[in-house]
Amino acid sequence: MAQAVVYSRTMARLIVPITSSTKEQVLTDCCRARECGADMVELRLDYLPPLRHEDLAAIRRAAPDLQLLVTPRSPREGGVWEADDSTRIDRLRQVVEGADAIDLELDTWVRSQDLLETEIRPHCASRFLILSAHDFQGRPRDLARLIERMNTMEECQVVKVAFTARHISECFELFDLMYANIKPVIAVAMGDAGVITRILAKRFPRSFGTFASLERGRESAPGQLTIDELKRLYRWDALSLETAVYGVIGYPVGHSMSPAIHNPAFEAAGLDAVYVPLLIEPTYEHFEDFLREALARPWFGLAGCSVTIPHKANALKFARQRQAEIEPLAERIGAVNTLTFRDGRVRAHNTDYAGALDALTAGMGCSRSDLAGIEVAVLGAGGAARGIVAGLRDCGARVTIYNRTLERARELADEFDCKAAPLTEAVRAGTKVIINATSIGMHPHVEASPLAADRLRPDMTVFDTVYNPLSTKLLREAGQVGCRTVDGVCMFVNQAAAQFEIWTGLRAPRDLMRQAVLARLA
Repeated sequence: MAQAVVYSRTMARLIVPITSSTKEQVLTDCCRARECGADMVELRLDYLPPLRHEDLAAIRRAAPDLQLLVTPRSPREGGVWEADDSTRIDRLRQVVEGADAIDLELDTWVRSQDLLETEIRPHCASRFLILSAHDFQGRPRDLARLIERMNTMEECQVVKVAFTARHISECFELFDLMYANIKPVIAVAMGDAGVITRILAKRFPRSFGTFASLERGRESAPGQLTIDELKRLYRWDALSLETAVYGVIGYPVGHSMSPAIHNPAFEAAGLDAVYVPLLIEPTYEHFEDFLREALARPWFGLAGCSVTIPHKANALKFARQRQAEIEPLAERIGAVNTLTFRDGRVRAHNTDYAGALDALTAGMGCSRSDLAGIEVAVLGAGGAARGIVAGLRDCGARVTIYNRTLERARELADEFDCKAAPLTEAVRAGTKVIINATSIGMHPHVEASPLAADRLRPDMTVFDTVYNPLSTKLLREAGQVGCRTVDGVCMFVNQAAAQFEIWTGLRAPRDLMRQAVLARLA
């Protein structure tokens, strides 16, 4: 029996779309969704074989606490069944009595009142009637009008809007709805730029729910995460209306392992916080637009961001414009990878160089002060090398930069008062430390190395910033020679741990964070 509709502060539901091809599989998938922690399943009638009331009754017996949403999605709004309104509504009529919620497009509801009047409308009083609007091309021009219309329709109990986000800043209109719409709302920005609307749906008081697929390859809309990702990686069950929001800004960002390292750390520390991917196009305008929109909404809860390629210079520019407290060495490096937002103030740091120095000194069994006067060869002259060179020079190390393009090496060397040479000449006599700050040897080119093995000596420490694979060809050959070796995971974990400590004031669970990275790599 469907339960009566109750209006209250909404705790967002985790909804799994069911798109199976047989009745047996529908039942199996519903039971699996319940076992995975779903609150509701969406029976997509445009995918499924014809169902009847008794089929829904069988689902209820097998999964008694699972809510059932039924929708015969229109082809023009993402449905896969080329059927007219009459046929789709007849399919809905056969199952409506056993449902907890009904989803019909606003256009269908308005266009087909005669068909709905006797068969569907009488069932709506005791069920959630979701009126929806979908646009797979982009943000509808009349979005505000659509929302206002659904808000003012007496029959509509839940407003649903879903559109493809071209930019992440378009998500804020949907967050506004989830925070303060008159009626409960399902608000989804589809595509990679809109993933945060799915992850954070539980954080806002008027959010009715979000959708997650049972597994990869069974998504019913672009950008849909799996239920396992939402529950395990993004800690769905732990999210609250007060959850602090952190994230990694980058372009691309889907490959980032940062959510897999920070979310377990937050959980281990007992913090009400979540860490999400923030896909922002590589211009300062897009970068600044996102942060301006987020910080204009204190209720959004943005507390800090990691910043990766290509936005580290943008982060420094933003910090300067906001008159932020900027770490001096980050200013000199010209790049920021960590932003903190608290009490209306912005703080900016660079933990890349700190992560590298901490990894190196741990591997050498020394302190940063012991690096003074040591001959170090840095291979590469890009962004990673820049931070490492700045940190080494700050410690007093004697640095030579080796790069394929000598002019680029010279420019970096002149800035930090060190030497430059072609990569083919690496390394000079007396070198004690070699640091690979290039991408040579990174997956999938695992048999490449930036340095010939005959340049290595047993008294050297060799540090490779590449962390995929964990054991690069350079590190394997260095180990065979008898060198001390330091892998890139150490640097990655250290820079993330430094971010965690800046944001929280707590000691980072470094062992746990390293285990998370290794598990992800595996």
